[in-house]
Amino acid sequence: MQLEIMPRKKRLSAGRVPLILFLCQMISALDVPLDLVQPPTITQQSPKDYIVDPRENIVIQCEAKGKPPPSFSWTRNGTHFDIDKDPLVTMKAGLGTLIINIMGEGKAETYEGVYQCTARNERGAAISNNIVVRPSRSPLWTKEKLEPITLRSGQSLILPCRPPVGLPPAIIFWMDNSFQRLPQSERVSQGLNGDLYFSNVLPEDSREDYICYARFNHTQTIQQKQPISLKVVLVDELNDTIAANLSDTEVYGAKSSRERPPTFLTPQGNASNKEELRGNVLSLECIAEGLPTPIIYWIKEDGTLPTNRTFYRNFQKTLQITQVSEADSGKYQCIAKNALGVIHHTISVTVKAAPYWIMAPQNLVLSPGEDGALVCRANGNPKPRISWLSNGVPIEIAPDDPSRKINGDTIIFSSVQERSSAVYQCNASNEYGYLLGNAFVNVLAEPPRILTSENTLYQVIANRPALLDCAFFGSPLPTIEWFKGTKGSALREDTYVLHENGTLEIPVAQKDSTGTYTCVARNKLGMAKNEVHLEIKDPTRIIKQPEYAVVQRGSTVSFECKVKHDHTLIPTVIWLKDNGELPSDGRFTVDKDQLVVADVSDSDGGTYTCVANTTLDDVSASAVLSVVAPTPTPAPIYDVPNPPFDLELTDQLDKSVQLSWTPGDDNNSPITKFIIEYEDAMHEAGLWHHQTEVPGTQTTAQLKLSPYVNYSFRVMAENSLGRSLPSEASEQYLTKAAEPDKNPMTVEGLGSEPDNLVITWQPLNGFESNGPGLQYKVSWRQKDGDDEWTSVVVANVSKYIVSGTPTFVPYLIKVQALNDVGFAPEPAVVMGHSGEDLPMVAPGNVHVTVVNSTLAEVHWDPVPLKSVRGHLQGYRIYYWTDQNSSKRNRRHIEKKILTFQGSKTHGMLPGLEPFSHYTLNVRVVNGKGEGPASPDRVFHTPEGVPSAPSSLKIVNPTLDSLTLEWDPPSHPNGILTEYTLKYQPINSTHELGPLVDLKIPANKTRWTLKNLNFSTRYKFYFYAQTSAGSGSQITEEAVTTVDEAMASRQVDIATQGWFIGLMCAVALLILILLIVCFIRRNKGGKYPVKEKEDAHPDPEIQPMKEDDGTFGEYSDAEDHKPLKKGSRTPSDRTVKKEDSDDSLVDYGEGVNGQFNEDGSFIGQYSGKKEKEPAEGNESSEAPSPVNAMNSFV
Repeated sequence: MQLEIMPRKKRLSAGRVPLILFLCQMISALDVPLDLVQPPTITQQSPKDYIVDPRENIVIQCEAKGKPPPSFSWTRNGTHFDIDKDPLVTMKAGLGTLIINIMGEGKAETYEGVYQCTARNERGAAISNNIVVRPSRSPLWTKEKLEPITLRSGQSLILPCRPPVGLPPAIIFWMDNSFQRLPQSERVSQGLNGDLYFSNVLPEDSREDYICYARFNHTQTIQQKQPISLKVVLVDELNDTIAANLSDTEVYGAKSSRERPPTFLTPQGNASNKEELRGNVLSLECIAEGLPTPIIYWIKEDGTLPTNRTFYRNFQKTLQITQVSEADSGKYQCIAKNALGVIHHTISVTVKAAPYWIMAPQNLVLSPGEDGALVCRANGNPKPRISWLSNGVPIEIAPDDPSRKINGDTIIFSSVQERSSAVYQCNASNEYGYLLGNAFVNVLAEPPRILTSENTLYQVIANRPALLDCAFFGSPLPTIEWFKGTKGSALREDTYVLHENGTLEIPVAQKDSTGTYTCVARNKLGMAKNEVHLEIKDPTRIIKQPEYAVVQRGSTVSFECKVKHDHTLIPTVIWLKDNGELPSDGRFTVDKDQLVVADVSDSDGGTYTCVANTTLDDVSASAVLSVVAPTPTPAPIYDVPNPPFDLELTDQLDKSVQLSWTPGDDNNSPITKFIIEYEDAMHEAGLWHHQTEVPGTQTTAQLKLSPYVNYSFRVMAENSLGRSLPSEASEQYLTKAAEPDKNPMTVEGLGSEPDNLVITWQPLNGFESNGPGLQYKVSWRQKDGDDEWTSVVVANVSKYIVSGTPTFVPYLIKVQALNDVGFAPEPAVVMGHSGEDLPMVAPGNVHVTVVNSTLAEVHWDPVPLKSVRGHLQGYRIYYWTDQNSSKRNRRHIEKKILTFQGSKTHGMLPGLEPFSHYTLNVRVVNGKGEGPASPDRVFHTPEGVPSAPSSLKIVNPTLDSLTLEWDPPSHPNGILTEYTLKYQPINSTHELGPLVDLKIPANKTRWTLKNLNFSTRYKFYFYAQTSAGSGSQITEEAVTTVDEAMASRQVDIATQGWFIGLMCAVALLILILLIVCFIRRNKGGKYPVKEKEDAHPDPEIQPMKEDDGTFGEYSDAEDHKPLKKGSRTPSDRTVKKEDSDDSLVDYGEGVNGQFNEDGSFIGQYSGKKEKEPAEGNESSEAPSPVNAMNSFV
């Protein structure tokens, strides 16, 4: 395809014939290739006002290009500057830059002046601006003696700075001796002139080191004024004598320290004037004094202040307007106000303008005989004067050229020739400055050339503009055409845009825009072309964005950021916090797809942004982290969100709509996402379906819609506690009908009879129909035949039956949806089969191999596939046992079936009965059923081990014999040869005695064992045997009877009368003993045993002395004394056998102790804690009364 360049940005028409449109001969900033002859062009020069550092060499720049390379010369102060005569001045080789070496012996002041550079070759001469060179100056402050200042509190004050005049002007600031900036406020501030203004002074303003500093940035020096001393005193601190002696110079300010209305310290009077140049910053200042401190306001009397360019500085005392223009001229009013009054000052602002370009002259390339023009237009206030020069000489005295004509700000050229080549200078000047513009006229005859590199590869993201460059040159100016592909097919419609510089623009590049594009340039002298290549890449997308998070202090939070990108591009993912770098803290960990912040602190709160970059695009997503206290007090009430409301549908298109809503209250838990559901009132009224979900920070969603659906939507909000109730439904929106965009799923073809084909499918639902009149086009043909497709259109059903088909033939099937609008896309083709019939042939060569008594292996030959007449599902074996080998009686024949899937030709028959005759046959199976059976095959299983005897009983037990009866095994699995009986005694501790083994003939069902021990338990093990081995055993236990004589002597002692009487006597004795003990303790006195204890102390129980906190004797006198720390009664108030004071164990020896009639104890106290062991098994220690009480029931 082809395109031609147009004079302005313009879209192509839709016609097939390419439009060849020519550019105007003047092209902005046309670059001539450096290998072609051309006049000089200044490319680099020093600024017009050039301030240099006097301590360094002076470098005045002047560089130019041209063919042939230009030579350079300089003027200084309007006369030729001969650099060869000054040994300190040199010129850079190949350039016009001057280097003045003053670091050795020269002085910068010597070389002050106005410099101008001229670059010249055979085609013309270009000149630089007038460069004014001045050395920087940073003069010292003049020495002066500053008197201390004393003021009354509340007076106003101006501390003058008056810095020395430097070049460039100094930057002023006030500091103290410690180089700390002095605090400023609405009361104290620095003016634009550097003075320090006090609206009123306070005692805390007293100090001796108010110092004004001047910083000269060019020379990096700071000059310091002498310190000023200020003392502020209260009125009552001054006595009348001191006040009378104070002169006017010693006390600044004549105003009272009482409260007073504002007056202006600067500017003076009610009005003033201000002039500023266009493009500069306009600074207006008003500083007022008064008590209390006045506040400053600004207004523009005849207009409003520009919103985007107006700034207030110095506590509202300075108004600044940037990029000032003529429209900012007018009257500005500053207003000073305090509680006692208001004053105004009006500043009349006039904006002047140095010259500025409206249209600077541009280089002009013409071929011989062509016409052209140079235009130079400038503006300013006052209006600048335009003058022309040719090759640096005023055009009035320059050599005459018959092809040019001057018309004010325009030079018109006609029928130029090669001698018309020259450099023209346009000078626009007024009293505030000048502009100088160089533009050459170059007369050339050159065929076209393409300056863009060959085979340049452009890579662009899909759906973005693509710009394919075709920089070109030629004289006359070439026309440009574009082609795509090798066949050169023409461009259609208005898809492409062609720019004046030859660039081809594809406004919205798609995947099919990929390819090779050819740019062709033509003029009357020839043609040139160049190929470039365009690749369209998939955009980078963040498919899992970080989500808003609220975490408690000290916990861990993570933000996820999953990126999907073009596989040929390598993305770089970085994380930002509040649009800056992440803190350099080990708590921040960046993995492949997430950012983890551990031990979260309050300073970690903010906005976290994931930025994914490739070489072609970038995308970002942000989430806010809120840090809360671990246990907020009072704890907020958390709940699921309130439902969204105010649902609105906008941007309603055929297949999309925008839904917006207002979130309900989140109830102190941030909303994490919104769930959007839809209802189809036409097809499924009342049923809501899931549409999509959006993040909780989003309140709009672009929804994709299906045709022919009557939509209404509702929204639910979700937070960490759950999901809100649904919102009210939105208004209904009915989409237009369209052809179906999908076909039925699950298409199958299966025959129900041998001569038919049943085609079934899953029909589309109403939502998927996309329009009224849903039907299906059903098509079929035999797979292996040459028949054409047979088709039929059926109503909205789910099957169609094709009759009269051959048996089990493969068919190709397709089902296509259609409605009143049109057809769905071409459906996929599936394969089915017509109906099956029963197989015709039985498997052959069936033979059986017996593996063991319960397992056999069967082999057979497969049947021919054609005889199957259907899908081969496998082979089925029928097998049965017709009679028992050991019993010739006929039994009920029960056939068993085993099916082997697929095309297997052998199989195993498990679970067979041993010692049996079996018969089997094999049949082939398809989807219709079984085929004929193979001839029966008979096989015999060998003997196996028998099952356990059916029962085992012990009958007729005597003192020394037991009789066993049993039933034979239910499954002998062969011929029984004998029984085995094993038995052994079990004693009272359940230990087993020696095992006895006994063989019993197979024809017995009863056996008596003799010579057994009386009253003994025996355990029996019994099993049968065949020639194959022993079967499973059955066990039983039995006991021989007891001797009657011995049984009569074994009487339960607990039932004997004498034992019951004895126990009653013991209980009565214990009760009496308890009564005696309590009486003795209440009566007091010494126990006889106490004297015995004193006479014969037990080494283990020493007497307790009062001086060591223990008890001595028991007496009435001590009955009511509190227990001392040596008391042997435990703190838990329990009495133990070892330390009970009343324990009988401590007073007697078991049952030998005696009591008299009144219950007193007669026996002597032995003092022994441990008793001698008594004979026999009886206890040698009588129980204590406490133990007896605890055990008596």
